[in-house]
Amino acid sequence: MTEYTVIRSKRKTAVVEIRDDLQVIVRVPYYLSNALIQELIQEQEPLIDRKLAQMKGQLEKQRTEFGEEPPITAEEIRQLMDQALQEIPPRVEYYAGLMGLQYGRITIRNQVSRWGSCSEKGNLNFNCLLMLCPADVRDYVIVHELCHLREMNHSPRFWAEVEAVVPDYRLWRRWLRKYGSRLIIRMRKGSDA
Repeated sequence: MTEYTVIRSKRKTAVVEIRDDLQVIVRVPYYLSNALIQELIQEQEPLIDRKLAQMKGQLEKQRTEFGEEPPITAEEIRQLMDQALQEIPPRVEYYAGLMGLQYGRITIRNQVSRWGSCSEKGNLNFNCLLMLCPADVRDYVIVHELCHLREMNHSPRFWAEVEAVVPDYRLWRRWLRKYGSRLIIRMRKGSDA
């Protein structure tokens, strides 16, 4: 059976998410029993296995394609963390003011599966690798996470909120999908060294 991590929250539906690091996350409402979660996984296991195999193939292809790019060293990560701590909070403050939003703590992390996240308490996390992305991409990720303060999902209403602030967000989302994996691979290579 597939290994997975369960995250319980106030959500109304259950969803299975496969992260870029191939971790299977099952997001469920608080009240859903372990037996029902296991049943959900068993039902979706063929789909999960296919998706994992597809993602593993893509990662292997990317490693081959981008294998010559230099790893990001531990020292470079420290510099990126420092730079992100200087540059990201003022941008968050700017966009939060523009959008009329209040947020909690801002944390900068060295992550292999996410560019940003927003907790139910309104705390925001950002990946230090954003400092290697174009400024427009960073702004898109910041706005994306701030919009989760209003919509803790990826519904059409959520994307409408994002588009109201970053009309060309699709362009920057595509950039992350196309080039972001290169940065993740370079960071993994550095941590393997």
